[in-house]
Amino acid sequence: MSETVEERLRAADITLPDAPAPAANYVPYVITGNQVVVAGQVPFVGGERHFIGKVGVDYSIEEGQQAARTVALNIIAQVKAACDGDLERVRRCVKLGGFVNCPPDFEQHPQVINGASDVMVQVFGDKGRHARFAVGAPSLPFNVAVEIDAIFEID
Repeated sequence: MSETVEERLRAADITLPDAPAPAANYVPYVITGNQVVVAGQVPFVGGERHFIGKVGVDYSIEEGQQAARTVALNIIAQVKAACDGDLERVRRCVKLGGFVNCPPDFEQHPQVINGASDVMVQVFGDKGRHARFAVGAPSLPFNVAVEIDAIFEID
């Protein structure tokens, strides 16, 4: 793909949010060597938490995917802040770690976190292909449906 990240964002009609502030005593990202490690992000939109509740109880898989997509945009916003606004510095999305707030018998965690994985590939092309885990949790902070952390390689 010869398009820039910003061109792909525009073509997909995606507007990145401002990078959310941390909710506790941590930093939203750490740059170490040529990596940006992004702290766990939640579905934060316009200064408010969204998707409160459990996937498989309060939300369908498709709605869980939308929550994961929202989280992915917050992750990209953090990476953009880490790169001083220049997403062309991203060489690779290395890893996503996805947590799904769900009941014990829920087994479709990968399908939910695909909502975030799809965004990474949509925005970064082949550089967005990553390793990943997707697990269920009996609860997440603020009772959000999804939390995802990430590691990116940058210039």
